[in-house]
Amino acid sequence: MAAATPASGSGGGGAYSCETAEQTREWMEAVAAFLRSHRRLLEAHVVNFFKDRLWEMVDAEWMECLRGEPVESLLMLPSGCVQENWPSSLRDFILTARSLALSREQKSPRSLLPDMHVASINTVLAQGMNSKKKHEIETLAGMVHAITKSSGAHTVIDVGSGQGYLAQALSFEYQLPVVAIDASSHHASVTNTRAERIKKHYAAKCVGKQQPKVPRTVTCHVLSSDTLAAVTLDACQDDHVPECKNCSGTSPQTEEPNHIIPSLVLAGLHACGDLSVNMLRVFMSCEQVKALISVGCCYNLLSEGCHEDTKTCPGFPMSKAARLSNLVLGKSIRDLACQSAERWRSLTKDIAVQNFDIHAFRAAFQMVLDKYFPEVSRLSPSIGRQGKALRRQRLRKVMESRMAEEKIDDLSYSAQTEKIVTKYGTLSTDNFNPELSTGDTYSASGSVDSAVFQAAVVADDINVDTFHKFTLFKDFTMSGLGRLGCDFVEDITLLEIWKDVQPFTEFIGPFWCLRTALGPLVETYILLDRLLFLQEQGGVVEASLFPLFNPTMSPRNMAIIAWKLSANPSKV
Repeated sequence: MAAATPASGSGGGGAYSCETAEQTREWMEAVAAFLRSHRRLLEAHVVNFFKDRLWEMVDAEWMECLRGEPVESLLMLPSGCVQENWPSSLRDFILTARSLALSREQKSPRSLLPDMHVASINTVLAQGMNSKKKHEIETLAGMVHAITKSSGAHTVIDVGSGQGYLAQALSFEYQLPVVAIDASSHHASVTNTRAERIKKHYAAKCVGKQQPKVPRTVTCHVLSSDTLAAVTLDACQDDHVPECKNCSGTSPQTEEPNHIIPSLVLAGLHACGDLSVNMLRVFMSCEQVKALISVGCCYNLLSEGCHEDTKTCPGFPMSKAARLSNLVLGKSIRDLACQSAERWRSLTKDIAVQNFDIHAFRAAFQMVLDKYFPEVSRLSPSIGRQGKALRRQRLRKVMESRMAEEKIDDLSYSAQTEKIVTKYGTLSTDNFNPELSTGDTYSASGSVDSAVFQAAVVADDINVDTFHKFTLFKDFTMSGLGRLGCDFVEDITLLEIWKDVQPFTEFIGPFWCLRTALGPLVETYILLDRLLFLQEQGGVVEASLFPLFNPTMSPRNMAIIAWKLSANPSKV
């Protein structure tokens, strides 16, 4: 089985390869050098955009060029697309970043295993899956089945099994013995209930034949590779399945002659954070594990350290070469690795603008905290992913509604002013906009000062676009302050802050597209580190990186596939 070599050109990878440990090290050194040279851009955080004037850290010629570019062109930056009229240094930055990144273009699994068969998931197995999950499960289940056969293994361990979609596809469609391990007892319950329902469907088709078996479930919060090894081996002893909330890291007792542990394959579909890393370590430490296929995710949740003189085993770095390089990422940079060039270029203009606006609102909100709630600001507060999702949905609905109802951009300035005053009247919270006046967003903040706004519009203090964006910023701020338990701020104060930052909001899109162009590079370094960890084991394993899924549907599509050479897999 040959290691995947990234394609040249726009696909990424350029002249670099990872077929051998030496080639992988050379690639990682090139990536590390590029990342170090752009450290400030990597570490920049959206909340400080206005506070620290982050756009000024970027070459002024670049920003002047990109501020006038269509949104569609900005969204193509992470994919390595440039324009001939751009500054040569800007083109070099984007093209170099792209050339150093792994190619993520999906490859046919049969290019790795010619005899592989991918079974289509029927409607019973697919119940509850969206199109993304169905695509992932169909492809990965076929690959796991082929690897299990090639390595001569008997049982599959589904690590981080979630609601059991992969485990059930392997068990019912491919008739493989499967143990599903997950930290959530709720997931185990859902998996078991779902499996029993699916079993009835397959049992009806197996009259007179061997009845299908459901996957076995194990509830365990895996905190280390020792824990994963212990619960894996324990679960595979005949007629013994543990149920534990917090398993210890001690090895299970296997002296009893009737407890024979079969050969195993470890499989993980987006096993979160260190869980993917622990799979690699268990693969190396347990002789019963013959092969592994791991698709990682959530790099922001990886533990990180560089302590060669201790026994700690951080999620990053793993390889000796990466530890010696002393490249420290940190959570903000690891979070950037979760970005997807494919997803960025598939965004519509309207959705992209809304995302840029939310970045602007969050940065302006930080200005509010710095000015009026400095103690809260120093704590680097989070207003939550759920809050972000709800605000994004609300903002999208509001903006789409306004775009559909009025074509303000086509009106003259006087007509705009008249339309605002006529439609919104006193601009109170009750009649300003129904979608923004619901819930707790405005109810605690009092009414908008209509005299201030009407006077500002007439005096050309703010234009209609600023007026609209301000109302959305106010909504964002009221929600954020509410979540942090802070008092509400007067409307006129928020207006002053928004007017101060509004001229610089046009830099948000270019800045974050440039920063996102580095995301695939960070992910490349993390994935190469994992591959090199396996390659450094002295030739006892064969490993590769393989783009298994469609990256637009499934951005985390790179699988680490490895066999122990003693398993004697079929060669490609």
